[in-house]
Amino acid sequence: MPEVSIEHIDFEELNRKAISQPLVKHIYTADPSAHVFNGKIYIYPSHDIEAGIPFDDLGSHFAMEDYHVISMDSISSEAVDNGVALQVKDVPWAERQMWAPDAAHKDGKYYLYFPAKKADDIFQIGVAVADSPVGPFVAEPLPIEGSYSIDPAVFEDKDGSFYMYFGGLWGGQLQSYRNNQYSAENQEPKADEVALNPLVAKLSDDMLGFAEAPKEVLILDENGNPLLAGDTERRFFEASWMHFYQGKYYFSYSTGDTHLLCYATGDNPYGPFTYQGRILNPVVGWTTHHSICEVDGKWYLFYHDSSLSEGVTHLRSVKVTEITYDVEGKIQTIEPYIH
Repeated sequence: MPEVSIEHIDFEELNRKAISQPLVKHIYTADPSAHVFNGKIYIYPSHDIEAGIPFDDLGSHFAMEDYHVISMDSISSEAVDNGVALQVKDVPWAERQMWAPDAAHKDGKYYLYFPAKKADDIFQIGVAVADSPVGPFVAEPLPIEGSYSIDPAVFEDKDGSFYMYFGGLWGGQLQSYRNNQYSAENQEPKADEVALNPLVAKLSDDMLGFAEAPKEVLILDENGNPLLAGDTERRFFEASWMHFYQGKYYFSYSTGDTHLLCYATGDNPYGPFTYQGRILNPVVGWTTHHSICEVDGKWYLFYHDSSLSEGVTHLRSVKVTEITYDVEGKIQTIEPYIH
């Protein structure tokens, strides 16, 4: 992933034009997974650090080592950093790169799901358990069997079932898998071939594993055809998220190298999902990654940009803004900076 040119940006002006400001400024945070647990907002972000690693297409410079949980009593109240919830040194199987996490709550226990690289440099997804939404979390000794790639997002359906969506291209290694099998020989599809899709697996009752083999999440165009790999402004790249609104399942994601947050809708958690449009236009910084959460009857987009670090791609800050739907349930595209 090339470093984005920022020489033309006046950051004082940009921050005046930004529709929202960083929720916390004492640390860098990204990839916010937001949930309401027990009437309070909890955000599970990545914790960005400056590790001094050169930029590359595999995201080696994203060298995060731990997770902090951010909490808010209400959408307008001050965001509180609850300290370190889990560190890579306390995860027996994980070597480095604690990337975008998510969390879930069931029967009084809290579960933190996270990707990390093992000693063989292959990403898997792990789980850690706590009695409190802010941790500390205790990691299971092994990663989730059958998991791979990055960006776990866990969705609780109406019937109490939980589903994990995951996958990410390039540094996330999704291109190395076909039919849940890894091969270093596998490559990203050609532009005129069907795009790689994210995966979904129902979670086991104990929330610690998959109840089934991961299945592909099909994203279709307006004519019912799968999106192609060359359709880079619409095809999936990373950052899965799922929410349910007025009878529809909304699957949202990042297009990666075209820097858009998009969404598609369907009738069940497995899809297929039909592309509907953009949620958020590009932010400052290479990455874009989000969650969507209902708080007190309104819907909010939690996202990040690199405005606080003045454009450093791997030093990001979590933000929040309200999202609105039209009468047909379409999400109105958000401009992150007022022109």
